[in-house]
Amino acid sequence: MGDGRSEAQPTARVGRAAVLLATSMLLSRILGYAREAVLAYRVGAGAQTDAYYAAFQIPDLLNYLLAGGALSIAFVPLYTQQLARDDAAAAEHLFATVLGGLGVVALTATALLWWFAEPLVAVQFPRFDPATQALTAHLTRIVLPAQVFFIVGGIVNGTLLARNRFGPTAAAPLLYNGAIIVGGVFLAPHFDLSVEGFAWGALAGAVLGPFLAPLLDARGRVRLRIRVAFTDRTFLNYLVVAAPLMLGQTLLTVDEWYGRWFGALLGTGTVAHLGYARRLMLVPVAVVGQAIAAAALPTLSRLWAEKRRDELDRIVLRTLQAGVVLGMCAAAACVVLARPLVQVFYQHGAFTADDSTSVAAILAILALSVPAWVVQQIAARAFYARGDTLRPMLLGTGVALAAIPLYLVFGRQMGVLGLAAAGSLGMTINAVATLALARWLHGGPRLGDLLRSAGRALLIAAGPAIAVALLPMEVHSMRQATISLLCRSLLFTVLVTVGIFKFGDQPVRQVLQQTLRRRWNRRG
Repeated sequence: MGDGRSEAQPTARVGRAAVLLATSMLLSRILGYAREAVLAYRVGAGAQTDAYYAAFQIPDLLNYLLAGGALSIAFVPLYTQQLARDDAAAAEHLFATVLGGLGVVALTATALLWWFAEPLVAVQFPRFDPATQALTAHLTRIVLPAQVFFIVGGIVNGTLLARNRFGPTAAAPLLYNGAIIVGGVFLAPHFDLSVEGFAWGALAGAVLGPFLAPLLDARGRVRLRIRVAFTDRTFLNYLVVAAPLMLGQTLLTVDEWYGRWFGALLGTGTVAHLGYARRLMLVPVAVVGQAIAAAALPTLSRLWAEKRRDELDRIVLRTLQAGVVLGMCAAAACVVLARPLVQVFYQHGAFTADDSTSVAAILAILALSVPAWVVQQIAARAFYARGDTLRPMLLGTGVALAAIPLYLVFGRQMGVLGLAAAGSLGMTINAVATLALARWLHGGPRLGDLLRSAGRALLIAAGPAIAVALLPMEVHSMRQATISLLCRSLLFTVLVTVGIFKFGDQPVRQVLQQTLRRRWNRRG
């Protein structure tokens, strides 16, 4: 247990899974770019696009309440603990009971929300004109059933994550985004409004990716059984752990809701502009933060179940150090590359140069919060692996509620840029508070070590960002914008890579060395 090899195994396992999921997230975000580019080309950034983004508000809320956090955060540690005890019967009982219980609730809630779509849309988006409200309700009814497939597939996928099988998790977003693109390209021409094809694509993608991918992988590994027993002690124990995640709200989720709600008060196109910018900002968050956090949770849960507390703390600190450095570098890249990124990926068809100017400015502000997003997702896993979902969720809910005045005041004074600034400031406060709470309750991570990593990351990212910012910015064609983006990205990547090797922390250098070595071996 105490030799170096055994201690390195969990870290290596997390690293391999993180690389796989990071690759998947990157490819998924590239497909997401293509999805948004097709949407921008066909629909632009007007009332139809506002309605499309707003249509996901009710489905997203349902998914969050029943599954968004609870399945990956509450179910996986409980299921992993049963496997660690070699109690396959208890693990199977937990799986069947949660699958049956949440499946029934999801179907019932979907039917009710489908029926009451019009009044719910009117309450949430009162500034939409009647036609936009009607379109939003129509699109909401199309995408709502997708949540049943997300929830059921998420439970099945939880059993695979506990077994360190990350393939379906990697494949699901690729299939989902791919289906939306197909819907936008091939189905949209058959509807009166182009945006409807994207909605049907989202429904088909939920079936193919989050549902079928884990279901097929689970065959022969997990016994698929449904048991509906709401008073079963196993199900009630799950609800005790999951309830804070279902009922509590953090800025990881409600920042997008706030953007839709408060953005809809500012005028036509605001919700669309925020949505386009936010999706670009979430690329590094997914590639760095989500990938590392998703890969780490099963290992951290197992270490906690096996009472290897010191090793758990070491892995949390190392992953946080890597996340801080990579997150700050990604944030700097998004800030200095904001304009060419938006031009290349969005400025086509109905998406105008004025739209690019607005979205690029929003992206530059949102990008400042990328390190906080990454840190928040990783730091929270140290709580969830210990079965502690209540305290971080109470903290996150408090910050989310306290941030509402920020969105109101900043939005009134600075418009859409104020909403972006409120989100960045709120997320930074949330991440710092979560780290402080973890240090106080668990004795780790060591904030001094993390602060030194952040200082190094700032030095590593600042030079390349300044170098890229000093390059000439004027472009007169899409070809020039593409070449500019490629050259700037290459220069920034090279300079950051050199900086990490020269000044980076050991965990980040190791990750970079392993990645480069793996790619070199494949070429060889």
